[in-house]
Amino acid sequence: LYVWGTLTQADWRSVGVVGSRKTSHYGTESARKLSYQLAYAGLTVVSGLARGIDTAAHQAALAAGGRTIAVIGSGLMDLYPPENAGLAEKIAASGAVVSEFPMTFPPSPQTFPYRNRIVAGWGRALLVVEAGAKSGALITAEQAVENGRLVYAVPGPIDRPTSFGTNRLIQQ
Repeated sequence: LYVWGTLTQADWRSVGVVGSRKTSHYGTESARKLSYQLAYAGLTVVSGLARGIDTAAHQAALAAGGRTIAVIGSGLMDLYPPENAGLAEKIAASGAVVSEFPMTFPPSPQTFPYRNRIVAGWGRALLVVEAGAKSGALITAEQAVENGRLVYAVPGPIDRPTSFGTNRLIQQ
């Protein structure tokens, strides 16, 4: 893995936090509150630096004075999404940005499932905050189960498409 920042022994005590890129206010606030509490309790928050839930999770962990690790689907010199470059710098200052791809490797739809499997396997558990019916977060949850990790899901309003996946996880 390529690492920008620092990994510590304590990072084995971590929880992955994933969810929708197109999130609702409810999803964003849930991700913030839960990630803040996880980081405040001393757990490292691991997520994918994507828009939406991932961004909220990383920001909340930093706000709590905790550690966070961003696993990205591109090289460290080709951050995606570009608007999260400042967030990546903050993460690297107190945690780490991690990639399995060479430094200038561009992001593509094929690289994000690779990132998701690292997020799924890194932590002791995975928290799915908001996910639609065909969400990458659900694939990450499947990978977490395959790796023997605990999977938690935040229930959402039954009339929201972004809650279908998390509500289905709870049902299962």
